[in-house]
Amino acid sequence: MIEDSPFVAAAPVLVPMPAERPYTYAVPAGMCVVPGSIVRVPLGPRQVAGIVWDGAVEKVDAKKLRPIEQVFDCPPIDRTMRRFVDWVAQYTLSPPGMVARMLLRAPEAFDPEPWIEGLQRTFAKPDRMTGARMRVLETAEGGLAWTRSGLAHAAGVSSTVIDGLKAQGVFETVMIPPRPVVAAPDPGYAQPSLMPDQNDAAEMLRTNVAAGAFGVTLLDGVTGSGKTEVYFEAVAAALDRGKQVLILLPEIALTHAFLERFQERFGAKPAEWHSDLPPRMRERVWRQVAEGGVLVVAGARSALFLPFRELGLIVVDEEHDPAYKQEDRVFYNARDMAVVRGHIGGFPVVLASATPSVESRVNASQGRYHRAVLSARFAEAALPDLKTIDMRRAPPARGGFLSPVLLGHMRQTLERHEQSLLFLNRRGYAPLTLCRVCGHRFGCPVCSAWLVEHRFRGQLVCHHCGHNERRPEACPECGTLDHLVACGPGVERIAEEVVAHFPDARTIVLSSDLTGGVRRLRLELEAIANGEADIVIGTQLVAKGHNFPNMTLVGVVDADLGLANGDPRAAERTFQLLSQVTGRAGRTGKKSLGLLQTFQPDHPVMRAIVSGDAEAFYEREIAERERAALPPFGRLAGVIVSAATRAEAEAHARGLRRAAPQATDLFVLGPAEAPLSLIGGRHRFRLLIQGERRADMQGFIRVMLAEGPKIRGSVRVQVDIDPQSFL
Repeated sequence: MIEDSPFVAAAPVLVPMPAERPYTYAVPAGMCVVPGSIVRVPLGPRQVAGIVWDGAVEKVDAKKLRPIEQVFDCPPIDRTMRRFVDWVAQYTLSPPGMVARMLLRAPEAFDPEPWIEGLQRTFAKPDRMTGARMRVLETAEGGLAWTRSGLAHAAGVSSTVIDGLKAQGVFETVMIPPRPVVAAPDPGYAQPSLMPDQNDAAEMLRTNVAAGAFGVTLLDGVTGSGKTEVYFEAVAAALDRGKQVLILLPEIALTHAFLERFQERFGAKPAEWHSDLPPRMRERVWRQVAEGGVLVVAGARSALFLPFRELGLIVVDEEHDPAYKQEDRVFYNARDMAVVRGHIGGFPVVLASATPSVESRVNASQGRYHRAVLSARFAEAALPDLKTIDMRRAPPARGGFLSPVLLGHMRQTLERHEQSLLFLNRRGYAPLTLCRVCGHRFGCPVCSAWLVEHRFRGQLVCHHCGHNERRPEACPECGTLDHLVACGPGVERIAEEVVAHFPDARTIVLSSDLTGGVRRLRLELEAIANGEADIVIGTQLVAKGHNFPNMTLVGVVDADLGLANGDPRAAERTFQLLSQVTGRAGRTGKKSLGLLQTFQPDHPVMRAIVSGDAEAFYEREIAERERAALPPFGRLAGVIVSAATRAEAEAHARGLRRAAPQATDLFVLGPAEAPLSLIGGRHRFRLLIQGERRADMQGFIRVMLAEGPKIRGSVRVQVDIDPQSFL
């Protein structure tokens, strides 16, 4: 209680900025706030939205307190979500205000949606009857309220007919509540016919949902085994209990096909949530999720921070996918945080993948997760035959990148009027451009990276900072004309080679940086599924969950590409990516083939993929992780120090290293220049902290940061707990 003041209390408010704790604000007389209330408060010269937080307020002179300006007419953020925000902040060593910022990303949604003006039939009759008026009156029977345009459209008349009837008192004005963004899904709409192993897995999930308690199930099924249909049964069980459901997907491009599959099963689409959603729709989805009107959301990793009113299930599809890791502002892995969200909320979580992460496999083997296995494709469709092409024995023609063996199989596939897919995880035309005369290489002026040629656009582009420039005709170093050469292949260069070999084939290139964005990508994916392309050339986008019925040949252009980057997860990532991409073939039962061009046919990853013995690969990879005390048997954290000058970054990183506390279960490696030592004009040094599984990693880093040099000048420090990228 604040005495001698027009304010009756004070409240802690968490604001969306790098604040380590809530700020204290005065609560004006007559204003009612509770923990979770979304409020508008002054912050310096600005007004910002914040959340009334838990805990006691600081003892501050009442005269110094600034008042809460407004309490938004919005459902409060519930206690489980507030606990989740605190947990994420503590685990990732991020300011709680920056985590709360992800929760408050739709500010226009804090006020209720306005009601819509509508029309309702009265007992009055028109002065004369026409065919158009008769259709309107028949449509409006039953007493339902209609919008003016909606009634005109339904009755097949112009709006002037509606206006005339309203002028005669046949309709009266009423207010209609905002329309839902999506219709309510029906759990019993189109119940599927499941295979026996699918039914066993679905029954396990239904039982877990019915129990209404926390638990994690790893749904581990080969590509094409019908995992989606199985976890839809868990969704149906949650809806039957009156709960909301969140389904996380790794890529926006996957969303369209997924929405259609969901609608076929439940009679209505789920709400979408991703960065490509228009702002107004984002606001409506946020509001209706908070009010409980939206029952199912399908979205990207940020959907984890939607304010669900009654969340009862989270599904993480393609749980192994690196896209779930956010590496900006707050570094977090949405898969792991989904498990935490389920634990705090007391509800089940399903992780689905054809190639689960090593962490999830270990958690399942140690009993922390349940595991449901689908070992066969749906309807007994056969998996593709997989073979390696030894590029030392069957090299491509001079200047080419496709082996004669692969080209021969592509020709046979075309003759059968079936589709081929060529996979290369490199965007653009070529990863490097140099001058034949003087050897000049085109590098980014603000990054330690080569510029990638994009011949379709006539540009050289940096894939790290976005810098781009026109591809010149002459070398900027020696001035020689027409002596610039592209080194190595990207998908555009492979497309050029394919067109030269198969000029009459319909060829499509799929890459995230092609013009037209997500809309074009979705249209092209639909065209491929409808058989409107003969040869598809794509990056990792093509590896994720797509169903191409006529695809019977998959060729991996450079299967060795992911094995040479020094990443501790390189073998796992390569195995997952190649398994997923070869799994695009033969999903409807046609005999299919996957070919991997490699210079290392005897590499354990290649042998595991070709033999189909995933278990052997996982056993070997898990044993190696355990020997090296790498996750999940040990812990890792990265500390990235960046600055405008190399000297500043190195000095601060060395200061942090010296400030590291003594510990027997944790040790610090570095500092060393990051492999990408310059990004966006900022020099980067990395420290890597490795330790035992039960070590207090966060406490260790907190001490190091507190005892280390103060952040001054251009220096920035980022902490990445459980890093996925080591560049």
